[in-house]
Amino acid sequence: MHDLHALPPLLIHFLLTALFSFVIGLEFHAYRRINQHSAGFGTTRTFTMIGIFGFTLYALDPRGILFAVGLVVLAVFLVFYYTQRIREANLSLIAPLLALLTYVLGAAAIVLPAWFLVLFVVTVLLLLSEKRGIRQLSDTFHGDEMVTLAKFLIMAGVVLPLLPDRQIAPFITVTYYQLWLAILVVSTISYLSYLAQTYFFKQRGFLLTGLLGGLYSSTAATIVIARRAGQGAEPGAVSSALILATAMMYLRLLVLILMLGGRADFMRLLGPFALFTVASIAAALVLQRRQGGPEGGGESSPVKHPLEFGTAFVFAVLFVAFTAITHYVVGDFGSSGLHVLAFAVGLTDIDPFILSLLAGKFHVTVAAIIGAIVIASGSNNLLKAGYAIALGRNRSVVPAAIWLALLFFASLAYAWWL
Repeated sequence: MHDLHALPPLLIHFLLTALFSFVIGLEFHAYRRINQHSAGFGTTRTFTMIGIFGFTLYALDPRGILFAVGLVVLAVFLVFYYTQRIREANLSLIAPLLALLTYVLGAAAIVLPAWFLVLFVVTVLLLLSEKRGIRQLSDTFHGDEMVTLAKFLIMAGVVLPLLPDRQIAPFITVTYYQLWLAILVVSTISYLSYLAQTYFFKQRGFLLTGLLGGLYSSTAATIVIARRAGQGAEPGAVSSALILATAMMYLRLLVLILMLGGRADFMRLLGPFALFTVASIAAALVLQRRQGGPEGGGESSPVKHPLEFGTAFVFAVLFVAFTAITHYVVGDFGSSGLHVLAFAVGLTDIDPFILSLLAGKFHVTVAAIIGAIVIASGSNNLLKAGYAIALGRNRSVVPAAIWLALLFFASLAYAWWL
């Protein structure tokens, strides 16, 4: 039996071109019907023949001369078509642009990899089918978001490549490049969470606040959820949401460690962090079933985007400060001093400390570094348990506070076992 690879490549390219052109025509026909566009240029057969036309011209002349001539002819026809219908109120450039995109399908099928061809067609189909969602996103898109995006592009595409991979100071074994890369990775994860909360999940219940907020900052999410519980909101899933926020913290830390090139450290921390994450999710589900009732927390609080340069500056200062402090603590007190420092830092912001541990070079064993990271995450859970009780001030937060305390003791036990 002959497999797909036994077929002539030209036949495969032709079938892909005809199929994808036909699918684009079908989707455009549905788009026009849903949006009540008048009949005219652009039936399913028209798009299929345009795709075959472009394919044939490129196959006849791989140099692309015939293909270019055909493109000019098609463009002239589309200009003529558009000028004849310019007075229509609902006329748009979708049909002409889609025809041009369909025309290049044949050349793309011959020259480019199959995965790109599929991605090309899927993108076109999504842009056609998601008109309502794209329009809603455009209507709700804040004007200052472009400034935020510009900041992100400057941080990633301008500042990062220009920074030297040179050690900052003799006592700070971290380079300028490593420092800014850490800031960028943390900001990226927080920025994605911010976009999800701002534009896709505006009305967030407790559980969704825990999930998305935990990716942004589990401590901030804990404070928000506990305050809502303390203001008399329906108990519902308060404890489950608090626990989910901490579960997301472990996932965020694993992603940060992996993206910063610490594959060996990622594998060492994967065991305990995965265990804590799975156990926390299971505990949240059990609590949710037992509590029952409405989820509550329907009103959402505005989320501040994480790409302020002031925030990046604070992170950089903390990163360098924790690296310097860790250097001296390890030099004077060894592994035991590092673990005490990790416990104290866990009551503040653990991301700069953990990343400084991974980026720096300290005269302690790898087990001591891993233990310090686990202890810092555990003491941070103890801090969140205190926030939950102090701000919640009712029984709905007690199960979560107990679970967070258990995670703290489990972290200490794991560090001691190491």
